Formats: sequence, structure tokens, C-alpha cells
Amino acid sequence: MSAARSSSHPLDPHLLNDLRQELNTTITVCLPAKNEEATVGQIVASVRRNLMEKTGLISEVVVMDDNSTDGTAEAAQWEGAKVFRVSEVLPALPPGTGKGNALWLSLAVTEGDIICWIDADVRNFQPHFVTGLIEPLLRDSAVQLVKGYYRRPLHGEPNGGGRVTELLARPVISALFGELTGIIQPLSGEYAGRRSQLEAIPFVESWGVELGLLIDIAQQSGVDAIAQADLGVREHRNRNLDELGPQAMEVLVTALRRTGLDPERIGTQLARFTADYDPSFVTLETGERPPMNTVKAYQEIRSRSARK
Repeated sequence: MSAARSSSHPLDPHLLNDLRQELNTTITVCLPAKNEEATVGQIVASVRRNLMEKTGLISEVVVMDDNSTDGTAEAAQWEGAKVFRVSEVLPALPPGTGKGNALWLSLAVTEGDIICWIDADVRNFQPHFVTGLIEPLLRDSAVQLVKGYYRRPLHGEPNGGGRVTELLARPVISALFGELTGIIQPLSGEYAGRRSQLEAIPFVESWGVELGLLIDIAQQSGVDAIAQADLGVREHRNRNLDELGPQAMEVLVTALRRTGLDPERIGTQLARFTADYDPSFVTLETGERPPMNTVKAYQEIRSRSARK
């Protein structure tokens, strides 16, 4: 079954803010970031100027700094974001790793009823990346998650990006999760969801987080609860094959786990060969975080927030 799609026509953030106020809903934009000094500041600045100060549509912009070694945190703070170091959020819990862990922990430090996640390496960010994702959530109470889709240029060509999607995620979905074949960009890093839904599902710690969220939300709330938004074109930092290989396997491991396959049969090391044909192994990030609404420390945070 295909998820509903919205058009790429520009959306008036003032009109969306009127709708947001009618619904008495708050919206957070959150960027998970690791060594993205070159781009994170301009994204934060655009959100702050266009969607916070001019319209009031967004109540906060948050950056989850995943222990960057460059000036990511400083660039984000300079442009007005609330910045949280991932390792310092809910420190009493066992530590985690990876993008999914940063997204999961962002639930504990954000305030919005709707959370819109944007990857911090987007080079051509425009406000419609946010408005396109949140509009279906404001207009239809049955929608729980909105995934962005777009063309992905590569090396000067108009298409060709999204290699892990085309070579692994789409074939895996077609083979094992046919109900999700209508999702155009299943691994998109730009998506928005309702807190009530996001806090009720587990988060894969690794790069498999996007596929895990899709599968789990479809299982819990139905495919019709997932919508899609046309964001036009997305330009970002393209990774090399050495980086994409482990990401692809983490996506595969997530898919196999969601089929119910015995975890003992699923490997967690990627076998490779050096330029001299010597074997080497990359250990994957394969942990999962439980639904946040089952975590006592989070329950206490939300209880204090509700009393304000």
C-alpha cells in the first residue's frame, strides 16, 4: 500500500502557524549532528529566522551534538540553537552509540508535541524542508509520521545519490516488507512525527534507525499513519564506500531482526579485505533503545513538563 504524498508547492508558514495555534500544538526542529560545522549553522539560522522569529511556527531548534571534534556545537549555539551533548543526556542510563541513539535521546531534551528531524549535513536547506514535513501532521490527526522524499544528485549528475537505499533498502523492503514499497525514500533523514508515537516505539541505535521506525510505526499504527512530503532536491555530503558498507549492513541487520529471525543467526561484523587482500572486520553498532515512555527518567521529565 502506498503512503499518502503531498505536493512540493511552497507552503505559507503563517497559515500553518494559524493551524498550529488552533490545535494548541508545539513543534520542535531537531538536528542530530556529528562533525557538521560546515552546514549546521546555516540550517539553524534559517529555521530560527524564518520559522521561529518571523512566524512562531517552531518553538525551538535543538542540536544533538554526538561528541563532535570540530566546531559543530559552537556554530549551532552561535545561530541560536539549544545544543545538547549526546553523552550528557540521561547520564544515569547505560551509554549508547550511533545516530539512532542521538535521536532517541532527543526526546528527553525537546519540548514539542511534534518533532521534525533534519540531517545536519544538508547543503541546500530551505524552510520548506520543515513546513512540508509538518503540514500533514497538522492537517490530519491520523498521520503519525511524515517522511521526506526528493531527488538526490551525485557528483554533478541530477540523480545517483542514495546508494544504500537503491542497492539494499529498497530490495530488502520489496522482499520482506511489501506493505512499505510505496515509501520513496525509506532512509530519508528528514522526517517528522508525533511525540506520542515516537516515544512508544524502540529506536535502533545505528544507521538502521530510519528503517526500524518505519517498520515499527507501520506495525503499531498501520501504513496509512505514514505520509510523505515532496521536498524537491536534497544536496548533502556524499559518503564513500568504506563508510557506506557498514551503514548498509546495519540497515540489513535491522530488517532481519524485524522479520523475527533468531538474533543468534545474524552476524554483527562486516567482513572486508584490504588493498593487499588481507581480511579485516568492522564491528557494527547493533544495540536498540526501548520505547522512551518506558524509561523512568523520561517519565519524570514529562511529568514535570506537564505541571508547568
